[in-house]
Amino acid sequence: MPSATPQPSATPLPPVTPLPSDGGTPFATGAPGPEPLGGVDLRRGVRISLTTVLTLALLGLLLLAAARFQQRGALGDVLAEGAVLGDETADKANQADTFFASVSLVAAVLGLGTAGLWAVWFRRVRLNAEALAPGTHRFGSGWAAGAWFTPVVNLWFPKQIANDIYRASAPAGPQGAPKGLLNAWWVSGLVAGALTGASAFGYALTEAKMRRDFRLERFDAWEADVRNLRTLAGASAFGYLLCAVAGALALLVVRQLTRMQEERALERMGFEGFAGAGGPYTAGGPYPVADPYAASGPYAAPWPYPPPHSTPAPYGDPGVYGTPGVPGAPSPGPYPAAGPYASYPPPGQGPLPGAPVGPYGPSYGPSYGAPNGSPYGPPPGAGSSVPNPYNGEPDGGPAH
Repeated sequence: MPSATPQPSATPLPPVTPLPSDGGTPFATGAPGPEPLGGVDLRRGVRISLTTVLTLALLGLLLLAAARFQQRGALGDVLAEGAVLGDETADKANQADTFFASVSLVAAVLGLGTAGLWAVWFRRVRLNAEALAPGTHRFGSGWAAGAWFTPVVNLWFPKQIANDIYRASAPAGPQGAPKGLLNAWWVSGLVAGALTGASAFGYALTEAKMRRDFRLERFDAWEADVRNLRTLAGASAFGYLLCAVAGALALLVVRQLTRMQEERALERMGFEGFAGAGGPYTAGGPYPVADPYAASGPYAAPWPYPPPHSTPAPYGDPGVYGTPGVPGAPSPGPYPAAGPYASYPPPGQGPLPGAPVGPYGPSYGPSYGAPNGSPYGPPPGAGSSVPNPYNGEPDGGPAH
C-alpha cells in the first residue's frame, strides 16, 4: 500500500506592514508640488489667471489714456474755431468721444475680472499667512476679500491686512518684511484712484454744462466750458497712466509675496527655499523627486533628506569576506563557510547525531523522516535493495 507523501511543515510568512493609518503614503513626503505644502496653498492657477487679466487691464488703461489725449486734442481744435464749427472738426470730436466710450467698455470688463480674481488671490495669501504665523493677524480671512468692496473702510483695511500678510510671510522675520514695494503700490493706487475718479466726475458734469450752454447760445460760457473740459481730459489721461503704474506695481507685489510664502513654506519643511535665499531651486520648479525608499509613515524624515537605508548590502561591506577571485580567499556572501549546515553526510548515511532539525525534517537526512533513501531516488551505491520512501517497493515503482 503506498505511503502518503509527507508534506513539509508550513513556515509562517512575515507580517505585512500596513499603510499609515492617517491616509498617507508609505514613502517620505514633503516634495513641493501643486498641492498644499505644510498648510500653505502654493497652487498657481489663480495667480496665473490674475496676472494675465491684470496685464490685459493695464493695456486697457493705456488705451484709455490715449483716448483721453485724443479728446483733449479735438477740444483744442474746437477752441481754435470758436462757436462756428466746421464739419471736419465736429467729426473729429465725435470720433474721439466714440473711441473713448468703446475703450471704456472693454476696460470696465477687464477691471471687473481683475477685481474678482484679486479678491480670491488676496484671501488665499491671507490664509497662507495664517498657516505661517497663526494668531498674528488683526482681521479675519473674510475681510481679505470683503474689505476691497466695503465703502470707506476700503481706504485702509486692505493695507492693514497686507501689512499683516507681509510680516507673517517674510523669511527674515516680521521685522525684516520688505515694505517699500507694498507702500509704493498702495500710495500710487490711492492717488491714481482719487485723480481718475475726480477728473471723470468733473468731465461728465462739465460736458453736460457745455452742451446746455451751446443749446442756449451762451457762447461765452460755452467757450469757458470747452477750455475746462480740455483741462479735465488731460488730468484724466494722467490719472489713467498713474493707474497703469499702480497696476504694474501690483504685478510685482503678487510676485514678491508669492515668492516670500514659497520660501517660508519650504523653510518650515526643514530646508532652505528657492534661489535668492541660498537654495538651489528656482521658483516654480522643477524640484527633485522624493526618495521612494526613504523612511515611511507620518514620522518620515522631511524631503529631500531621508535617513540612510536600513537594509544592509547583500554581501556586506567590502573586505569582510575577502576579495573575490583571490586564490584561497573565501567567496563573498552573507552566509558563513562553516557551521552545522555546511557539511553533508556521506551518501546513504542517516541524520548526523545531534544535527539540528530544519522545518522540513532532519537536516540533510536521507528523506523526510524515512529511514533510508532520498526523495530523489536511492543514494549512490545502495542498489535496488533500498526501499523507496514513497511506496516501499525496492524498484521504486508504484505498487499496483
